Amino acid sequence: MEAANRGAHDVGARSLGLAIALPKEEKPNAYVTPELCFQFHYFAIRKMHFLMRAVAMVAFPGGFGTFDELFESLTLMQTGRIKRMPIILFGSQYWKRTVNFEALAEEQVISEDDLDLFKYVDTAEEAWELIRQFYKDKITVEI
Repeated sequence: MEAANRGAHDVGARSLGLAIALPKEEKPNAYVTPELCFQFHYFAIRKMHFLMRAVAMVAFPGGFGTFDELFESLTLMQTGRIKRMPIILFGSQYWKRTVNFEALAEEQVISEDDLDLFKYVDTAEEAWELIRQFYKDKITVEI
């Protein structure tokens, strides 16, 4: 999350931080807008707040926490529990190697349509273009 917070900080934008209190985790990063920094003890509550505010999700290569957030977001969108938003998997080689979504569709445990819930990208420009196109004809989102 630090990269996104730093990018916002560098251009003078406000930046939200939803930190989780864990024994081996660091404190919230220095780039979060102080009044928009929240510390959570439970993953479920943190994810709920994240999804209530998110206008896009960009998942970078990560571990169990990243997979947890990604799959919960996909499931909630798939079942219509949250609004549709861009879900972007940054680093196509990593994601295609670690999760074979096509095999899930072939096994019919997800539908072919579910493969449209996310897109792979390899550059920040590609990610931004997908987000821009998604919201092109929609009202402006203010954070």
